Amino acid sequence: MSTEDRVDATMKNLEGKAQEMVGEVTGDPEDKAEGQKKQAKAEVQHSVEDAKEKVKKAID
Repeated sequence: MSTEDRVDATMKNLEGKAQEMVGEVTGDPEDKAEGQKKQAKAEVQHSVEDAKEKVKKAID
């Protein structure tokens, strides 16, 4: 498991939340949707890292 990948996913999640919030405040549905998309990608990245960690533990 890469700590760098986890940090990257967390940063993408925070960026997505901020962008979604900006979209809500400004009434821009595209910004809001893009923010949600970034959050979903970050969630997938976290899931991949979780899976890698489980495989590594199973091997060890």
